[in-house]
Amino acid sequence: MTRAENPALERLRITLRGAVQGVGFRPFVYRLATELSLTGWVLNSSAGLVVEVEGPPDQLARFEERLERERPKASVVTVRESARIETQGSTRFEILSSDADSGKTVNVLPDLATCADCRAELFDPANRRFQYPFTNCTNCGPRYTIVVDIPYDRPNTTMREFVLCPACREEYENPANRRFHAQPNACPVCGPKLDGTIQDAAQALRRGEIVALKGIGGFQLLVDARRAAAVARLRQRKHREEKPFALMMPSLEVAREYCDISPAEVELLESQAAPIVLVKPKNATDLAWNVAHCSPYLGVMLPYSPLHHLLMQECRFPLIATSGNRSDEPIAVANDEATTRLKDIADRFLMHNRPIVRACDDSVVRLTRGRAGILRRARGYAPLGIRVRHSLPPVLAVGGHLKNTVAIAVGQDVFLSQHIGDLDTLEARGAFERAIADLCRLYSFKPEAVACDLHPDYASTHWAERSGLPIVRMQHHQAHVAACAAENDVEGEYLGVSWDGTGYGLDGAIWGGEFFRGEGNRFERIAHLRPFGLPGGDAAVREGWRSAASLLFEACGPEAADPRVRLMLERSINVVPTTSVGRLFDAVASITGVAQQNRFEGQAAMLLENEIGPLRTEEAYPLSGGDWGPLSQAVVADKRAGVSVPLIAARFHNALVAWILEVAAQVGLKQVVLSGGVFQNRYLTERAAAALESRGFTVYTHQRVPPNDGGIALGQAVMARL
Repeated sequence: MTRAENPALERLRITLRGAVQGVGFRPFVYRLATELSLTGWVLNSSAGLVVEVEGPPDQLARFEERLERERPKASVVTVRESARIETQGSTRFEILSSDADSGKTVNVLPDLATCADCRAELFDPANRRFQYPFTNCTNCGPRYTIVVDIPYDRPNTTMREFVLCPACREEYENPANRRFHAQPNACPVCGPKLDGTIQDAAQALRRGEIVALKGIGGFQLLVDARRAAAVARLRQRKHREEKPFALMMPSLEVAREYCDISPAEVELLESQAAPIVLVKPKNATDLAWNVAHCSPYLGVMLPYSPLHHLLMQECRFPLIATSGNRSDEPIAVANDEATTRLKDIADRFLMHNRPIVRACDDSVVRLTRGRAGILRRARGYAPLGIRVRHSLPPVLAVGGHLKNTVAIAVGQDVFLSQHIGDLDTLEARGAFERAIADLCRLYSFKPEAVACDLHPDYASTHWAERSGLPIVRMQHHQAHVAACAAENDVEGEYLGVSWDGTGYGLDGAIWGGEFFRGEGNRFERIAHLRPFGLPGGDAAVREGWRSAASLLFEACGPEAADPRVRLMLERSINVVPTTSVGRLFDAVASITGVAQQNRFEGQAAMLLENEIGPLRTEEAYPLSGGDWGPLSQAVVADKRAGVSVPLIAARFHNALVAWILEVAAQVGLKQVVLSGGVFQNRYLTERAAAALESRGFTVYTHQRVPPNDGGIALGQAVMARL
């Protein structure tokens, strides 16, 4: 019957784009339409979720309203299209087979932490999934790490190797069941199995052994976080001197014994992303001193897979849970790969036979300005797309050299890969190339150009030059602020503040303390830190005393500089100019005695921030025009006079805030974008934002992509538009 034959009926077609597959959207739509006595159908397509519903106009209005209000919690709708179409006289509501013919613009869903219903089944002796370590449903479980192609259906995942038993198939095919089309659905009869026992692994951990556990997105190395000797052995074998280790806590209650956790941090820990959250530690006496060394934070996460829940039930104490790799290498994902690469680190392995398509490390998040800010974007967040204001050309962005991620631009969506890491080793560069191939294959994406960094020596730049594609080279710090502006949908002119440790400038110098007037793809460098020399070039990145020597040489005279590099500075031999605020942090940390070197990236700056502690003061050193000369002299004078290091650190941070305010007032733009690795500094970011906002500026900081180099692929993709 057509609408002309029954004018009381109308038909509505709704298309939802975003992360709408693998979250139970189709059974939700089915139940909602059936409850409202509507007919039609719903299906997954490569472009998203498509619904056609037919019925009285008032019921269609209720359907639309409840679809928005009650949709699955894990879903992310970026585009909603709705149109009235000709009625078809359908008599029932159906779930149709997926349509793979349309263009692939649907978001692949990240891996989701185990839901409350599955946790209850996991520990219910009467349930057929009691203690089954691969329990999941449409509301939780692996997604991104098992999907081979889209649309997200079981034949397009690594679960195609496991044939559903009759009981699991009944759940899978029943729209009223929460496991309807849960692609990883399985049970002890038909699903993946462990190669070993959780009890044996727990016993090994209690003995102080190192266990390599195959998790959701790759292997993790676990050890009892209370045993300093075991932690030291892990550090020695993994070649990780002082960089803090992440902790997995058995429960929120145990985590609170070791950390001060705010309600907002609890929400993050218990979210479906279940990231590592940086929180303030308490003075817990039984936690090994070398877990985080002198870091002001503990990186804490809760169990996020059934396997983790079962293991932590056996181990009711904190475990170090760090990436299953050697330092600077990608994490291992395959069983044979792990036994080869981790054999000299792990004492015992606990593996399973569910294949992992792609490595996906644990994400790292910290609250800044009362909001979650991602520092490492991986499990739980990748590869959700970033929706941007303008349609983009099909460009592949290959990011930087450190904390690398890659991205592809598909229409108005930029799909950013999971964290790949630093590209220093052959293994890391292999992972980088696999990530590019994987992202392009998953979205059937054929780039017409490749966007890369200006730096001629980055491994990502070398790959771009070998790709055979037209190359668009982007200045590093412009890409930083472009990324922040894009994720915040900033329109019009803005002041971009881009501060980090290292980035290749348009003049061939090392930049890192830059101010830009930005709009779209136009950037004008309007201010920067006064340049100073890095004696020894790259060596100064690791050894902050070299940066200090350079400042002292200029500000206090040659005799004030460290004699090890004085001759270099006097003769300008192997001295590289820089405007880097990151290196300025290193210099002040050295002069104050806080740190003479960086054993991992940003360590000295982190320690200097930590020195401030609860101290709050408005006092600031002079830094007008970015001239660090008077500031350096004042720091030296205060140090000699016995002024406390916390006060020196606070005055230094406040000087940076005052400089931002000075430039903002001079430029007069009301929108201010803060980006770059230096803005991982919570004190600096929060104080600068508060000071700017109190003067009428609107401040934008990162939330969905990292402020560090993990976010510049987004900026490169957006900048390639013109």
